[in-house]
Formats: sequence, C-alpha cells, structure tokens
Amino acid sequence: MENIGNYIQQFADFAWGTPLLILLLGGGFYFLVYSRLVPFRYFRHAIQVIRGKFDNPDEPGHINHFQALATALSGTVGMGNVSGVAVAITVGGPGAIFWMWVSALLGVATKYFTCTLAVMYRGKDSSGVLQGGPMYVIVEGLGKKWKPLAIFFSVFGMIGVLPLFQANQLTQFLREVVLEANGVKTSFTTDLITGIVLMLFVATIVIGGIKRIGKVAGNFVPFMVVVYILSVIYILVSNYQNVPAGFKLIFTEAFNKEPIVGGALGSIIITGVRRAAFSNEAGMGTAPMAHGAVKTNEPIREGLVAMLGPIVDTLIICTMTALSIIVTGVWQSTDFDGITLTASAFDTAIPGFGPYLLIVSVFIFSITTMFAFPYYGEKCFSFIFGTKYAIIYKIFYAFSIIVGATTTLGVVISFIDSAYALMAIPTMVSAILLSPKVIKAGKEYFSKLDSK
Repeated sequence: MENIGNYIQQFADFAWGTPLLILLLGGGFYFLVYSRLVPFRYFRHAIQVIRGKFDNPDEPGHINHFQALATALSGTVGMGNVSGVAVAITVGGPGAIFWMWVSALLGVATKYFTCTLAVMYRGKDSSGVLQGGPMYVIVEGLGKKWKPLAIFFSVFGMIGVLPLFQANQLTQFLREVVLEANGVKTSFTTDLITGIVLMLFVATIVIGGIKRIGKVAGNFVPFMVVVYILSVIYILVSNYQNVPAGFKLIFTEAFNKEPIVGGALGSIIITGVRRAAFSNEAGMGTAPMAHGAVKTNEPIREGLVAMLGPIVDTLIICTMTALSIIVTGVWQSTDFDGITLTASAFDTAIPGFGPYLLIVSVFIFSITTMFAFPYYGEKCFSFIFGTKYAIIYKIFYAFSIIVGATTTLGVVISFIDSAYALMAIPTMVSAILLSPKVIKAGKEYFSKLDSK
C-alpha cells in the first residue's frame, strides 16, 4: 500500500507539470483578454441575477440561479478553504497564497466561459432529461467525433469528485481536535466508525437527487459561510497588528528566491495553482455540471453567476483562512498540517472555544461538499453507462467515504489532484475551441441588456 501511495503522489506531481499550468493559467488569461474583462464589468448584473430578478420557472432546467450557485459553492466552498489552504502554506509557504489569487482571478474568466457553454450546449441523458457539463459541451458543441474526449472527462470526473478529502479531513479533525483533545483513545477502528456514520448520513441526502441537494445547499451554504467568516474576522481583528505584515509576507514570499517554506519558486507557483484548482475548481469541469442544470434560456446570464464562485471561494474565504494561520504564527510554531493547522490557529486566537467553533463550520463545509459531489459523479457515470445504472455510482460514492476516512492525507490529496489534472484537459480544450461562440452570444446579450 505504501508503494501504491508513492506512485499516486509521483503521478500527481507529473500531471501538475508545466503543460497543465500553461493550459490553466494561459487559458484563463486568454479568456480574460478575449472577453475584454466582461465578467468584471457586469458584476452588478450578476448579483441581480442570483437575487432572482430574472428567474422564470417556465424556462428549461431544474434549479434557479441562486440554487445553481449554491450547489456549485457547496462543492467548492468546503475543506479546500479550511484545510486546503493550510496544506498550501505547509507545502509552499505564504507565497503560495499569492499564486492562488492569480489563479482565482483568471478563474473568474474561465468559469464565465465554461459555465456559459454548459447552458449553451446542453444535451439529454438516456432518460431524456436535459443535462449540462463538459461532456455534453464536447459532444453537442464540437460534434460526435469528439465523444472519446467526453468519455475521458467523465471517467476522471467520477474519480475526482469522490469525497475522499472531505471524509479524510473531517475524520482527522474529529480524531485530533475532539476525541484526543478530550482524552479519548483513538485508532483505526474509531476512524472506521466515523467513516461509516458519515456514509450513512450523506447517503440519505444524495439519493434525493439535484432538487434536494439544491434545496439543502441553498439553506446551508449561506449559513456556513457567515459562521466561518465571522469566526475568522474575530481572529483577524484580535490580531490586527499582524495583518499588514501577513499580507506583506504573502507578496514577498511569492517571489522570494529563498523562501522560508516551499523550495524553488516554480514549486510554490505549482502549489498555489493546485490548491486554487482544488478550492474553486475553475477549469476542472465540475461547476459547469451544476450551472448547466439552471432554469434559463440565457447562457450568458448563468456564466456571469458562475464567475462569482472564485471570488467568494478563493479571493475572500481562502484569503481569510490564510491570514488567520499566518497572523497567529501557528504555521511556523507547530508541526501540524491540514485541518489541524487551521484548528491550531483558531485555538490560539480563541482559546478553548475556537476549535469547537470550527467544528460547526468544518462539519457543514465537508458535508455540503459531499452532498454536491455525487451529483457530479452521477452525471459522469450516466453519460457513459446510462441513467438506469446510476444507483451503482451512488453506492460506490458512499463507500468511498469510508476509504477516505481511513487513508493518509498525502495519498488522498495526490489521488484527487491527479483526477483534477486529467479533468482539466478536456474542459479547457473544449472551452478554448468554442470560445468564439461565447463571445458572439455575449455581444447579443449585453447589447439587449444595455439598451433597456
């Protein structure tokens, strides 16, 4: 098992090499320039859309604009924001956060294009239900001859959305911060029990499908974001004197030839981009599957809604997490990693009560992500095998929670990173090839909007 773990980690490092960085960062820059900063220019309009101003229940789709964004955010605003940021700082130092910002800014444009295409080129599954996502974009937009690329995405999409990381970090948090901190002896058995309980809880929600997921996400996502943000704001305010130095450290370490942590500059950039991709999933292809289910006849409208994801996820929440870890100094004073490092920051700033306050956020972060991900995986599975066999994937998904709860963090991260890297290839390639269609649709939509 140790050898298998080493192979997985080596493949993840290979997959996240220079070619993929060029595809993600270069592709995002291309979208930004080609669109002439359209996503940023219509930010106010995007807010109006998610507030329901343009909702029409008679339009095709399954969920409204807010529920689509909430479902996508429930998959992105999760453990990547809490423990993923901690991993980024542990591996790449504070400088990795700067490259997360760069990736997120480019990710705004990437999501605008990929999620617009997800609505523009929706297709029907084997049950005749309207669906969206990179696999349908590829087949409906590029043609049937490109179907092998769509299958390629679907195969790794089923793997990439497995809840291994969420189950792993929630189990680690409960083990180290809750059980062991209160004198409870832990072992493989306690991790296994945690995994089984999580599996049963998640299964009761995911069987309900996208409408139930969208409803639950719509209720929980705003709550979890508010609770977490207020907690971190308290940490930052109580350590306000260290915040300017924290920001300065992020910028200086991003270009430091001899960084405190992280090795060479190239490795810091890779760490930042990998963790940003894991956090906001821009270019990975998961969000287009959620946004492709929206009730609308206006693809551009949903593309504008989708662009808000990286802003909320990475530029706001990840930055706040990073600063809480940096200003409390725990990233240098402890040997913790992942969720335990973030918990240490909470405990340092809010002694005694902090870790338990984090429990609420962590539980909702991880659970809501595990609610959203099976929807993505089921769509990928159904694209290849048909909807009538979708229950097979749901069962596989549920049991993978137990695997995540009992596997080491390094192997879990590398396994998911590898799948994300391979998902990004068909997602970005198809979006770049079809980008002129988005530009054309955008000109028509914005000309009508500006004339009102």
